[in-house]
Amino acid sequence: MNFSRRSFFQAVAGAGGLAALRAQVAGPNTPPLTFTQEAATRSTVAVVKGDVRRKMVSEALNALDHQIRPVIQRKKYVIIKVNNVSTTNQLAATHADTIWGILDYLQPKFKLPVRIVESSAGDTMTGFQNFGYAKLAADSAARNVSLVDLNEEAKYQVIPLIDYDLHLQPVRLAARLLDPDAYVICACMLKTHNTVVATLSVKNMVLGAPLHQAPKETPRWNDKRKYHTGIRQTHYNMLLTAQKMRPYWGLALLDGYEGMEGNGPSSGTPVPSRIAIASTDFIAADRVGVECMGINPAWPGYLNYCGQLGLGNYDIAKIDVIGAKIADVQKKYQMHADIERELQWMGEMKDLPVKLG
Repeated sequence: MNFSRRSFFQAVAGAGGLAALRAQVAGPNTPPLTFTQEAATRSTVAVVKGDVRRKMVSEALNALDHQIRPVIQRKKYVIIKVNNVSTTNQLAATHADTIWGILDYLQPKFKLPVRIVESSAGDTMTGFQNFGYAKLAADSAARNVSLVDLNEEAKYQVIPLIDYDLHLQPVRLAARLLDPDAYVICACMLKTHNTVVATLSVKNMVLGAPLHQAPKETPRWNDKRKYHTGIRQTHYNMLLTAQKMRPYWGLALLDGYEGMEGNGPSSGTPVPSRIAIASTDFIAADRVGVECMGINPAWPGYLNYCGQLGLGNYDIAKIDVIGAKIADVQKKYQMHADIERELQWMGEMKDLPVKLG
């Protein structure tokens, strides 16, 4: 079946747009396929609205204490995976007050070492210094907190992805983010994106894991670039990485005190959403985040794939939102200027090889 540009965007306009599009492609008599890994239980997402970032974050985590406590008590240390896609623009990076809010929840309850980690596309430690993490780690109130540049640490596990031509290519993922002894907390923001529509907790974990060469190391290499191989391949590679990392994820914390709209993830403009979102289900957290940003949930392909594979609940009907109601905090974020090209992952693939067989 051929689609015009207008009919394509009509097909994806509603919350069920992705399913509608696939139904048109498959035809009315094609039986639906399901994955046996489908999430069987409901997920809880806490949404806190307020005016003080640090307080909102700690309140969101305290709301989920009954889910966090049984798991974190079996761990040896805590990882806070920040999002420093930029090492100079604070709007694009995890705020120090977000980390303080996490520590406000953790340190009265658990006497575990805390590692603030990142593998920035630039110089990780420069970002840590610019955003006040070094000062935070040196503060006596932040007990047993240290900073880790995952690129400098240079420990990794290798997984296979695909390149633009669908050929196999290896990628090095930070081994610390795959450590069963660590309770991994994702600390990121609500932001639009220039390739995958929106970047939230899953994107922060998945694209924060690939490494590049340590500072001053030669020859130069950067495995993050291997994800930007094509609009379809990017979503699929993110799914493969999320599938590998999912068993090690502890808690997703989305800082929406000030989100980013427009040309995210590093060059957009601020949106004062004034919310914090938390969940032990990263997929559910991101679904609620997408809803709070007023984004069509069918648009981020990688999140739909993760939901379909059962890495978490992406179906809003299976998510219990506690605290503020989505309708009361929702703001319509302006999309990236390239949004129409981003959504072409949903349409037909034109560059198919000649038919064989």
